[in-house]
Amino acid sequence: MQGAEPRHSWDTPAIQVDEDLSQLQHKIDRLEHLLKDNNQLVAMLRDSVLHNKASWETGRRGGGTNVSLDSAHGLPGCRLAEDIKDGTDGVQLLDVYDLLPFDNPDGGAWKQGFEIHYHGNEWDKQPLELFLVPHSHNDPGWVKTFDSYYQDQTKHILNNMLLKLSEDHRRKMIWAEISYFSKWWNEIDKQKREMVKRLVEAGQLELVTGGWVMADEANSHYFAMLDQLIEGHQWLQKHLGVKPRSGWAVDPFGHSPSMTYLLKGAGLSNMVIQRIHYAVKKHFSQQQTLEFLWRQSWDSSPHNDITCHMMPFYSYDVPHTCGPNPAVCCQFDFHRLPGRRVFCPWRIPPQPITEQNIKERALLLLDQYRQKSRLFRSPVLLVPLGDDFRYVESSEWDAQFSNYQKLFDYFNQHPELHIKARFGTLSDYFEALHRHQKATGMNLPTLRGDFFTYADRDDHYWSGYFTSRPFYKRLDRALEATLRYSTEILFSLTLAEMRRFRGDSRLVPDYPAPEHFRGLVAGRRSLALFQHHDAVTGTARDPVMVDYGTRLFHAILSLRHVLQSSAHWLLLVDKTQYHHDQSKPFLQMDDVFSAHDALPQKTPLTLSHESLIIFNPTEQLRSSVINIVVDSPDAHVVDAETGHTLAAQISAVWVEPSRASTEAFQAGNRSIISLFKQFDVSHLKGPEASKLRLQSGLVRQVQVQFLWYGTRTGMNQDKSGAYLFLPGEEGAQPYSFSEPPLVRVSRGPVFSDITSCFQHFTHTVRLYHLDGIKLRLIISLLQLNIKVNADKLGAYMSDFYFVFYFLEIILPSGLVIPSVTSVSAEPSCRCTQAR
Repeated sequence: MQGAEPRHSWDTPAIQVDEDLSQLQHKIDRLEHLLKDNNQLVAMLRDSVLHNKASWETGRRGGGTNVSLDSAHGLPGCRLAEDIKDGTDGVQLLDVYDLLPFDNPDGGAWKQGFEIHYHGNEWDKQPLELFLVPHSHNDPGWVKTFDSYYQDQTKHILNNMLLKLSEDHRRKMIWAEISYFSKWWNEIDKQKREMVKRLVEAGQLELVTGGWVMADEANSHYFAMLDQLIEGHQWLQKHLGVKPRSGWAVDPFGHSPSMTYLLKGAGLSNMVIQRIHYAVKKHFSQQQTLEFLWRQSWDSSPHNDITCHMMPFYSYDVPHTCGPNPAVCCQFDFHRLPGRRVFCPWRIPPQPITEQNIKERALLLLDQYRQKSRLFRSPVLLVPLGDDFRYVESSEWDAQFSNYQKLFDYFNQHPELHIKARFGTLSDYFEALHRHQKATGMNLPTLRGDFFTYADRDDHYWSGYFTSRPFYKRLDRALEATLRYSTEILFSLTLAEMRRFRGDSRLVPDYPAPEHFRGLVAGRRSLALFQHHDAVTGTARDPVMVDYGTRLFHAILSLRHVLQSSAHWLLLVDKTQYHHDQSKPFLQMDDVFSAHDALPQKTPLTLSHESLIIFNPTEQLRSSVINIVVDSPDAHVVDAETGHTLAAQISAVWVEPSRASTEAFQAGNRSIISLFKQFDVSHLKGPEASKLRLQSGLVRQVQVQFLWYGTRTGMNQDKSGAYLFLPGEEGAQPYSFSEPPLVRVSRGPVFSDITSCFQHFTHTVRLYHLDGIKLRLIISLLQLNIKVNADKLGAYMSDFYFVFYFLEIILPSGLVIPSVTSVSAEPSCRCTQAR
């Protein structure tokens, strides 16, 4: 409390001392508990290693070469998850997956479900409370680019939203994609902005999730997921003064608990998800567990729980949201009235609601609502009303809202039907759900786990997008690293140091801080946009992916200007010498991006006398291998701070599999880096010779084998592509080659590698000689002239341990090449340099 006098320690009451001691004892008990868990985890890891070693020895004596773990449950992490699960009352998805047969019997009207029955008196005591939630899912790029979608559809949706919601206070809508909303906001005038604020304050318009996009939850790095969430939330707070409370993720291809953790940390309490394996949806519907508290697998407390609603049916469109029978629900999508551009595939069109048919129409719709309600534990029912890019035309708004309002009025005028229906938002729905929970004491089950891999029908598993268009996935990570792990940190350090240097909290006049800040914001938004579930997944059309790539490329270039300018000021000893000139930067980057569809090329250093600055963005010393390209093999690397010569490894730069460059050479050295590290690179004076010596230690065998999958055949069968991975029935086949590969072996004090040059690709395994083991695996695609549609993979077989990674390359012809790799290494095997 302001103005209160400080209390001296000798005046503290005895009860306060007891409370402090009690808290201290609690902390000690918790630390002891954590130490016990840690010891158990270490013991499990040790037992697992010994078990695998024994299994390998047994397999080697038996002549086997491909030894794997008995089960994933042998891993310490899985055991720990089981321990938490066994002590908690709830649902563990690992158990659900073991339980399900994953068949697909015909369920009747609900093809992937079952027949739903009710008596009719279930709502006598507690009427069915229905919330119809209008929505329009706007992909920020898919078939069209972000800008094309906005011009053709999205801005018309938002313009109509402003008018149509203002006409009737009972009308409501939710909106998720802030990237579109912010673009529209920038184009409307002050009067329309005030109208938006009034709709938000009145609860007619709810901004849900608040992310820049509806992010993918499988490929996106957690920082990028968080970054797009922060960007959207900050925009909402600045312009509308609101904070989202509910999440809406109806189109990402599977769902991760990592996203729920981020949403909970961002202040959300509820969420809705849709794309879940149809067999899982069926099981949850049978158990009435479609609404649950989603808990982290590692968490033993409810602190991070979030209330989650899982849509039970096939899709989030109108035919699959009112109830189990899409042929009936489609009759209540009034955008499909006769004479309009869209129609019902079941060939029973909607009818305008009139006095003559309202009773029959209302009872038919009520039957679907009641059937859907039987899948949930409460009588509070959520029914979305929308689809992709809905409500573009004002006539659709009129058709949907006017016809449904007539139905709602009929429901509410006939209490014997025991239903209260109205338009609503997600907040309206979840508030009613929580009120019912509090009034009746109803508890929701607790769930742990993730909802991957998604399948919408049969065995169509959506795992193809995990690796589709890997080049753009790499560009995404390049922008993320440039933004988070260099530019933002250096920009922030520069601002802080400038204020400290001047002593008056002002910046150096020549430093373009506003311009740099705009560059940072643009970079964040380009990265955020690419987290869209049709962008980083690689599932958008080719022109759209080019548009994404161009945005990422320009963002990297812009951020590098900020990086160079900030590092320039920080590195100057005499700060008064700072002068910003973007056309003549003080520092040059060690690689150059020439285009969005080209890999960065190393900038060769001329060995007259060049200085190399290494930036370490972590908060601790880091031991790392630094590789640069120089114009001479006579490279001499000196630590600029100590003047000591550093051991360097000179390696060839290969222009062809069997021809090395005579103009460029790779120089690598091992260094311990603080915040900045400066090296001087010059010509080597005097000859030096070296040879390789292998230290004593155990050596483990590593084998590599390349395989390929055929895809499914038949005129009416789906094939592997951007979304799906559908291998042929014959399984994996060995990759055959007419000529043995050219094999290059490089050995040195910094790293050693083996490169195999095949006709279609090259494959490199590089071992860095650092403390511990660091392996790098490189696969470069050269060309493919294979006529059949095929998938390709590589497999490492080792006698030590198995770690798998997947690489997939999709060619313009549609050919898919996934690489499955398992690698092993022995920590005691190391190559060193002998002088």
